[in-house]
Amino acid sequence: MPSARIAIVGAGLSGLVAAWLLQRRGVHDWLVLEARDMPGGRIASFDAPNAAGSPTSHLNRFDLGPTWFWPDYQPELGQLIEQLGLQRFAQHEAGDMVVERSAGQAPTRMQGYANVPPSMRLQGGMGALIDALHRELPAERILTGQAVRRLRPLKSGIELDSENASGQATTWQAEQVLLALPPRLVTSSLSFSPPLPQALAAEWHATATWMAPHAKYVAVYEQPFWREQGLSGEARSLLGPLGEIHDASMPGGRAALFGFFGVPAQTRQRAADAALRQQCRAQFARLFGPRAATPLADTLKDWAQDPCTATTDDWYDGGQHAHAPAGSPSSGPWQGCLTGIASEWSPQFPGYLAGAVEAAQRGVQDVLRRAPPLPLESRS
Repeated sequence: MPSARIAIVGAGLSGLVAAWLLQRRGVHDWLVLEARDMPGGRIASFDAPNAAGSPTSHLNRFDLGPTWFWPDYQPELGQLIEQLGLQRFAQHEAGDMVVERSAGQAPTRMQGYANVPPSMRLQGGMGALIDALHRELPAERILTGQAVRRLRPLKSGIELDSENASGQATTWQAEQVLLALPPRLVTSSLSFSPPLPQALAAEWHATATWMAPHAKYVAVYEQPFWREQGLSGEARSLLGPLGEIHDASMPGGRAALFGFFGVPAQTRQRAADAALRQQCRAQFARLFGPRAATPLADTLKDWAQDPCTATTDDWYDGGQHAHAPAGSPSSGPWQGCLTGIASEWSPQFPGYLAGAVEAAQRGVQDVLRRAPPLPLESRS
């Protein structure tokens, strides 16, 4: 039976940061089990087509999940990005924004405003952060296509059952388990035998998963033509289908606009992607002119339809950042061997990228406090 000292369930940002921290602190006996076929979790990207004859470029990669971070008040995430040698830049905000209030009223321009502190982005999108962490970790310890289904406590650890895409089961053993999945997804997709304490399970299930009810649309263009009109690319709309829109252009790469859907998840579920994309293109044309109706490429990502992110309970949440629940059982057979480290468990930044880093740091500290790494002379 394959085993590891520490099993990490989920290869999103928190799971990879936890593995990276363990590796740096001399703990190499860890394993990451990820249900998706690639790492990243809620950090996902859209690769736009390159110009004919041009090599594939990370500058044509656009975020379908989280886009921004604020290093001025999220220093741990900022330090991680610096340590990994990633390049950042400020969100483009220069120019007027467009406001669309109703079907019977033409969109209007108004003076834009700058965020303070500025919203920052990464060259190559947030996928560059996942790629950088992945490169620094031994690939054989990150197993994708392994959906953990069941957990059982042992006298000295935990047994985990996972399934691959073909339904083939594998059983793993670990002394400690770090849950890098949103709390609600843990209670909805994992079976615990015996069950978690009732109050804790209820608290985890009541914790909204950030981004789960949301959907994003991205349209890619040759040039940011809206800037020629003195527009920032930012817009607000009460008409929809997108409620909030921003410039997603990558310096040195393709231009792009992206928007968050204002249509509820249960309504989107009844519409075809092609129809939603057509409505988004028509909205961009209303806001930014006819050139916006014919992007080089476009896509949408509906996180509410992603079973590795959302449950049907998430469709009816308001999408607000939830208060962080307790991170581990305080009594019973699961005490001392099970810790939640997804972003929702962060006390300061629940749901944010910075929250994933903070929760991973706290989880690794807890694990090492329970069982410190062996001194160098004892490792052989």
